[in-house]
Amino acid sequence: MTKDKIKLLAINPGSTSTKVAVMEVDPAKGNQKEAIVCLMSKNIKHSAEAISAFKKIADQYDFRKQAVLNELQEQNINIDDMSCIIGRGGLIKPILSGIYEVNEAMVNDLKIGVAGQHASNLGGLIAKQIADKIGVKAYIADPVVVDEMEAIARITGHPDFVRTSIFHALNQKAIARTYAEQVQKKYEDLNLIVVHMGGGISVGVHKKGRVIDVNQALNGEGPFSPERSGTLPVNSLITACFSGKYTEEELNKMVVGKGGFVAYLGTNDALEVENRVKAGDETARFFESAMVYQIAKEIGAAATVLCGQIDAILLTGGMAYGKPFVEQIKERVQFLAKVAVFPGEDEMNALASNVWLMLRGEIDCQVYQ
Repeated sequence: MTKDKIKLLAINPGSTSTKVAVMEVDPAKGNQKEAIVCLMSKNIKHSAEAISAFKKIADQYDFRKQAVLNELQEQNINIDDMSCIIGRGGLIKPILSGIYEVNEAMVNDLKIGVAGQHASNLGGLIAKQIADKIGVKAYIADPVVVDEMEAIARITGHPDFVRTSIFHALNQKAIARTYAEQVQKKYEDLNLIVVHMGGGISVGVHKKGRVIDVNQALNGEGPFSPERSGTLPVNSLITACFSGKYTEEELNKMVVGKGGFVAYLGTNDALEVENRVKAGDETARFFESAMVYQIAKEIGAAATVLCGQIDAILLTGGMAYGKPFVEQIKERVQFLAKVAVFPGEDEMNALASNVWLMLRGEIDCQVYQ
């Protein structure tokens, strides 16, 4: 384990913005909260006009890289002071949880979008370009394609269809480790159910440090969310597909983007829904309660995977700020285990924490193949 403090640059590209942060990491400190200090954080906004100029998401990386470098220059931060660069992991091939050095195989898969096109694919590409320029290593950590599911969890009911693992791995893993630190235990010794509640909702079963089952939160499994439909009745969906009423694009939007609260209430803003409920809107109250019901039911299903041996249920993500919403979930599931709430998602800190764990020798840097 190195005992020297380091500075790192963390990069997290979103659809219309790029988050960037400079962190100081002290591996000599055994407490994550004390070991990681944010020196600078900025959310760089990109106009729709600027983004639309690029045909493919991968084509944006020079534009986004320059935006990051310009921001650092404006903040009087010397890029040469960075010991490493870490980017948000994108849609690559399924991998185990952890931190990975960005190698040529990963760069190639990020460029072609081997598992799909998403802005997060740019994280590893930008990190690699900047790291090569200053002669340090580039990493990603816990991308959404982290796959630790057990074989039995992949079975759907027909051999032509297999359940896949796509979820909020970075935040779920970070929150699980934060909770473990709070109760002075190792993450690898705990059984946890972690629920990320944001634009998408994922319910992960964490058994001794591995997510052995989780709903595919990206495009159509589990509870409905502010903008996603979640699991739909299969036969009705097939009928819609062949009805001639919808294009393929419209059906995809029905599942992701125009499902959930958007379809029922005309908004993807959970805070707006909460305010409507407080103002006496009974329709908003009903559909918010329906979301609570589905999340709680998914947690109940997850509890069976662990045979009821659960150390805690952790609620996180942006919707965890909603106290009445969280209290409704608690009422339904607290008989299963203690419920702890970690509102929001600190992806930049989560990226830095993976570097901290690596420097301390608590996790190994893995090789992407």
